[in-house]
Amino acid sequence: MGRDVYIVDGARTPFLKARGGPGPFTPVDLAVQCGRPLLLRQSFAPTDFDQVILGCVNVVADEMNPARVAALRLGMGSEMVAFTVQINCGSGMQSIDTAYRYIRDGGSDMILAGGAEALSHAPLVYRREAVEWFGALAGAKSLGERLKLFTKLRPSMFKPVIGLERGLTDPITSLNMGQTAEVLAHLFDISREQADEYAVQSQLRLAKAQDEGYLDEEVLPAFSPNGDVFETDDGVRPDSSTEKLAKLKPVFEKPYGKVTPGNSSQITDGASWVILASEDAVKKHNLKPRAKLTDSNWAGLDPKIMGLGPVMSSTPLLQKHKLGLKDIDLWEINEAFAAQVLACLAAWQDEDFCKDVLGLKRPLGKINRDQLNIDGGAISLGHPVGTSGNRIVLHLVNALHRTGGQRGIATECIGGGLGGAMLIERV
Repeated sequence: MGRDVYIVDGARTPFLKARGGPGPFTPVDLAVQCGRPLLLRQSFAPTDFDQVILGCVNVVADEMNPARVAALRLGMGSEMVAFTVQINCGSGMQSIDTAYRYIRDGGSDMILAGGAEALSHAPLVYRREAVEWFGALAGAKSLGERLKLFTKLRPSMFKPVIGLERGLTDPITSLNMGQTAEVLAHLFDISREQADEYAVQSQLRLAKAQDEGYLDEEVLPAFSPNGDVFETDDGVRPDSSTEKLAKLKPVFEKPYGKVTPGNSSQITDGASWVILASEDAVKKHNLKPRAKLTDSNWAGLDPKIMGLGPVMSSTPLLQKHKLGLKDIDLWEINEAFAAQVLACLAAWQDEDFCKDVLGLKRPLGKINRDQLNIDGGAISLGHPVGTSGNRIVLHLVNALHRTGGQRGIATECIGGGLGGAMLIERV
């Protein structure tokens, strides 16, 4: 099984809702904002890490390999090996998993693993007709050819395409992520009312967590170049209610769909880091581990039902360690869509699904909602795609300590038809 791997600390930025234009931070800016104070509170030097691994999906042109750019800006030294990983929504979790395996297998002793995403900086791209026109113009060999091309120019050719919309559309099925949630709502009979009720619960739980100070040590302030200070996740709606959400219209399957802006995750900017260490590093630097990363598992499934990724990745993890739902004290299931989370819960209770798809003799059972996303999730605080998998692991560790729980699972669905899960034990 290899060496034990510990999570010793971590921090994240506030998650900032995109509001129609580029936000104050790029992915690397965000990684540095929470990375610098995290490293400053350690008993060792930033150069003592063996590697830096960062998940990022929407890499901006000025920050190729953002892991390396962030490591240098964090003062980790020019010799620091740093690389970026991309597995869509699972990128921030993949960074942890890659670090976990390096340490478990003896290749490294201490790694900084994170996720950073600034979806507000997603590019606008040209339409294919415009790209072809520019290509033809570049290849024109005479003034006459160029003038002829200009007669074919149409303003509509230059209407920009939002890159994020393309990125959130599956290239195999041509379904966008919201439509995959609608598929699950249909398959598991998730009602609009149930989805809205879940979304309200997410909002109210995050509002309570902020009011009670549950996130104070996890979320570090971010300071923009013009002096603005961002201290909390700003997408939360503490006045949310099912009555208000019921007024919103479906986005992806009009007019009868179940998925609306109110019960979907928010487009958001944010970054998160965790520090992973071997037992040797723990002893060498006199660290106090907060959790042990016991195991991880990844799964693939049909992209049309990608939202069941948590079911497909977590179930084998439970079986491998001979655990049932009752053995897990807390769950963090990333809230891509309310209907998607509810479909996962329904799948574990469905006899036919558990038998035919999971190969179980009986339904796995029911997850106690009081143990699931106890401080809200992506519906209320947002889903910066490359960051969310890292955040749910970090928050699970903190929530286990606060509640006294011993064991938890962090899991998520991943665009393209994948799922990832991690089994965490409090130390």
